[in-house]
Amino acid sequence: MANETKTIRIQWFRSTIATPEKHKVIVRSLGLTKLNQIVVRPDNGSIRGMVAKVPHLLRIVE
Repeated sequence: MANETKTIRIQWFRSTIATPEKHKVIVRSLGLTKLNQIVVRPDNGSIRGMVAKVPHLLRIVE
């Protein structure tokens, strides 16, 4: 049995124009550079917490 790590797919779907600088930093730190981009990240508490800070900008894709 291989050691499978859980991952989540995060999509940036709304612009960060007119949002606080802190929100922009969170989006960039997740590795998102373009609108509607999807990135794959490990499913852990720190990543989930970052997504929870800006739920109006990001969504988790199933």
